[in-house]
Amino acid sequence: MGQSEAMKAANFAVARSEVDGIAVVHLSDIARRAEAVIAPSIGNMAYRFRVAGEDVLWFPYTSPAELRDKPVLCGIPFLAPWANRLDGDAYWGNGKHYVLNSKLGNIRRDAHQQPIHGLLNFSPYWEPTEHGADEVSAWTISRLEFTRHPDLMAQFPFAHSLTMTHRLTAAGLEVETAIENRSAEPLPVAVGYHPYLRLPGVARDEWRVHLAARDHLVLNEMVIPTGERHPVESSDPFALKGAVLDDVFANLIRDSDGRARFWVEGGGGRRVTVTYGPKYTIAIAYAPAGKDFICFEPMSAVTNAFNLAQAGLYTELQTVAPGETWRESFWLSYTITAASAK
Repeated sequence: MGQSEAMKAANFAVARSEVDGIAVVHLSDIARRAEAVIAPSIGNMAYRFRVAGEDVLWFPYTSPAELRDKPVLCGIPFLAPWANRLDGDAYWGNGKHYVLNSKLGNIRRDAHQQPIHGLLNFSPYWEPTEHGADEVSAWTISRLEFTRHPDLMAQFPFAHSLTMTHRLTAAGLEVETAIENRSAEPLPVAVGYHPYLRLPGVARDEWRVHLAARDHLVLNEMVIPTGERHPVESSDPFALKGAVLDDVFANLIRDSDGRARFWVEGGGGRRVTVTYGPKYTIAIAYAPAGKDFICFEPMSAVTNAFNLAQAGLYTELQTVAPGETWRESFWLSYTITAASAK
């Protein structure tokens, strides 16, 4: 680790340092033994969230340098300017048809060779702008000026800026995203996150899952929504043993504060909860066979939203007017009952 810069207030602290040559920001809650670590130059990704010595995020590396050299989705990657899949190398926006340029080399593809998860998963373009700590939180803010990068604008020619804030509080880790529309047209918003979650020390077969949704979207063989919806029929909670998930949910069940809460629990009182703010209207749950992680993905729109909206199969696509800013948060928390705490 190289030189560090630290700031502390009451129980919260923030420090900037280097890990294997990668600049990171370390947020800590001393009283609750909680910490989060973010790597701005690798997609501004939070790759560690640890509570009481237990790691909540799936991160199959020993350092962020390994992630940079052999990137795979892990931690909490940001998916933008589209989350999940497009049904081809083109999309619609404001009634206009845009074609992706595969020769630029910045498009990720799924097993069916469809464009997936946007352009920014491991982007080096994020620039830290502020960090601090006070009596109730520690935070770090980074910004990405999308408009400054021709390789991004060539694929998504809507001028905008992104600001991401990671904030550690007594309740857990908040991730806030602000999208400022700097273009002369409405900006379609189909962004999301893909947090990779684990229950430390608990076998996957013991996990129980709560899905805070009423509607289960029908997908075709390319994992693209067809426009059909059915009621969620799984038990609540349901046992993950013997099950796999790669499902899209809508019509989220929200508590009195307007937020929807998805969780996985097991191991005598361990629970990881992902809480969705109101503008995250879609949830994807992903738990592949043979993997010790589950993802509850906050999404502002369904998979392939740009094209489904143009086809009249999706009417809930959010947009940002010129000069306006879209802003929303999700929250990650980890609780352990006294009986199971170390």
